[in-house]
Amino acid sequence: MIKLVNILVRDDGHTHEEFVERWRGSHAELAAELPGLVKYATSVPTDPERSEYDGIVELYFEDMAALKAAFDSEVGQRVNADAAEFIDMEQGPTLYVEETVHLDRS
Repeated sequence: MIKLVNILVRDDGHTHEEFVERWRGSHAELAAELPGLVKYATSVPTDPERSEYDGIVELYFEDMAALKAAFDSEVGQRVNADAAEFIDMEQGPTLYVEETVHLDRS
């Protein structure tokens, strides 16, 4: 399982609240349509005024080929174009990782 992790910073034209509303609303609905997406999770800081970021997104795919195909697709292109309207795409790191779960009591 491959996980794409983005640490997100909103663009200057949006408040944190506006960012979260858009990101978890219409953008999330669009991103959920990515082909091959296995799991999709978002996290926001509990105290955004004291945080350097506005959110963390985790997208899970079976492998790197599935991830690449998802973002090469029409939906993937729409997801990136939509994100660029409210996210500062030059800020925050992007990580491609293999997750190892050592404990899950959920």
